[in-house]
Amino acid sequence: MAGRIRDEDIALVRERARIDDVVREYVTLKSAGGGSLKGLCPFHDERSPSFHVTPSRGMWYCFGCGEGGDVLSFLQKIDHLSFAESVEKLANKTGIELRYVEGGAAVNRQQGQRTRLVEAHKIAAGWYQEQLATPEAEIARAFLQQRGFDADVARTFGVGFAPKSWDALTNTLRKRGFSDAELLTGGLLSQGNRGVYDRFRGRLVWPIRELSGDVVGFGARKLLDDDDGPKYLNTPETPIYKKSQVLYGLDLARKDISKQQQAVIVEGYTDVMACHLAGITTAVATCGTAFGSEHIRILRRLLMDDDQMRGQVIFTFDGDAAGQKAALRAFDEDQRFVTSTFVAVEPSGMDPCDLRLAKGDEAVRALVERRVPLFEFAIKSALTAHDLETAEGRVAALHEAAPIVARIKDPALRPEYTRRLAGFLGMEVGAVQAAVATRPAPAKRPSFTAQEAPAVQREPEPEPERDEPIPANDGPAFTIEREALKCALQMPGAVEQRYPALEDSAFTHPRARAVHRAITAAGMPTAQLDGLVWVDAVLAVAADDQVRRLIRELAVDPLPSESVDDERYATSLIARLLELDAARRILELRGRLQRTDSPEQAALHQQLFAELMALEDYKKSLHTEALGERP
Repeated sequence: MAGRIRDEDIALVRERARIDDVVREYVTLKSAGGGSLKGLCPFHDERSPSFHVTPSRGMWYCFGCGEGGDVLSFLQKIDHLSFAESVEKLANKTGIELRYVEGGAAVNRQQGQRTRLVEAHKIAAGWYQEQLATPEAEIARAFLQQRGFDADVARTFGVGFAPKSWDALTNTLRKRGFSDAELLTGGLLSQGNRGVYDRFRGRLVWPIRELSGDVVGFGARKLLDDDDGPKYLNTPETPIYKKSQVLYGLDLARKDISKQQQAVIVEGYTDVMACHLAGITTAVATCGTAFGSEHIRILRRLLMDDDQMRGQVIFTFDGDAAGQKAALRAFDEDQRFVTSTFVAVEPSGMDPCDLRLAKGDEAVRALVERRVPLFEFAIKSALTAHDLETAEGRVAALHEAAPIVARIKDPALRPEYTRRLAGFLGMEVGAVQAAVATRPAPAKRPSFTAQEAPAVQREPEPEPERDEPIPANDGPAFTIEREALKCALQMPGAVEQRYPALEDSAFTHPRARAVHRAITAAGMPTAQLDGLVWVDAVLAVAADDQVRRLIRELAVDPLPSESVDDERYATSLIARLLELDAARRILELRGRLQRTDSPEQAALHQQLFAELMALEDYKKSLHTEALGERP
């Protein structure tokens, strides 16, 4: 039985793996002020960024869905890993050799399923690349050469060759310690009547990678005439490969997509290669499936620019009927973007790879530059089926195009395209407006197949129910309680001297009081215990998951400014909390004084009056301190 990873090694992995670097592999991050970064949450759909990362504390939190944690929990959730697998993955990235409590070298340990499958795919990808140089792969090298790709290009994109053998890869991976069951689960083998055999045989092979760079699947093109399989054969759905959640070339393109605020969607592996060689380094392709909502979520995270999506998504399709249908399908998906979406279609029907061969790199760049808005393309596509020289043809075209304009959700764009449609048809704007107003979008486009419909028509998932957080705008008292707790979690050294003076009564909100109790139970804030270690200590003694979620939120919520004097800001907040608490006690004492205003209670009355005077003086000194002045 494998031993568990040593605690000190886990701590070292968390320390060396910068959370902002890890998250940036999946999400584009921008400054949120106060040492915090923000982006679109990868765990739920949102139009404005509520996902925050605080590198100084190694934490992340989404104010939209309430998820949060450290670098390990982020990897666990986004890559569907076990805790041990997330540690192993980050250890590999940071060059840390893990040790196990019960002994045994790392190579002999029992790894998690995902770790094993990713390792098998990594070995397979390298092996396929090696096979491309063998005599049997001459047909594969010729195929690449005919399309303008030499050995260096093949190496850049990891292109390889699967021999015609039924068990060459199987035997290779068996020798590396992988079982047939694992390889079947990972989609590297297939099961036949006579046993297992290599899934890809006699084919050119492209590795499909996640954003992080891990190989999770393959796409393979038929090369041999006696191959009775499909032209392109992909890895089936596996625990690590979901075709609706991957885009070929995204590992190479992601940085430029974020930098250039542009993503070019092409239809094939060779098109991605051709575009990159032509200078369109933001090109990616789907892997054996239609472009869908999951792909949109991935791109939106990379294209995020502050609180808006200002980037461009450009679809390139063949100029034939199938390409136009694909563009129209994208029209329906487009409305899920908060961005500008375009279509670039080569009139002669050439894809980017063929276009580069025929006319060179400049022609590929020109194709992308000639893009037209997707709305315009969809409208014009509807008009091409009609004879616009006749009145009947124009009316029929209007009936087909009006619903497309009606589906435009942007209230500023819809009138503009109504006027443009009137110009295309040579009709009065008023008549077209009336047609658009009476032609609401159909609930379902008839061109969709049953397989495609769910991805397009899926209703937005409802926001998960959230426990009410500490209100940040429900009056100054709640705001101060929230900010004071943030200071205690984010800069414990600055509140070390004053925080112990706070009692439970200083916190009027029950959730705030619960967080304060956790901070107290963790041993109070000190300069010696900071960052993730301090937050972990507070989380460990929190009353329940609701309180833990709030602690994570407060630990990453940005403070006003990095330029603020931390100690003075924190001290003034705590002084204000103490002042408010003192004010509440003063009200209570005044009530007790009124109730003891009788000769029989003269002694008690005098004692309470003395307490009141002392409390009033204390409150005045706190008020001075709360204003940032020295008492």
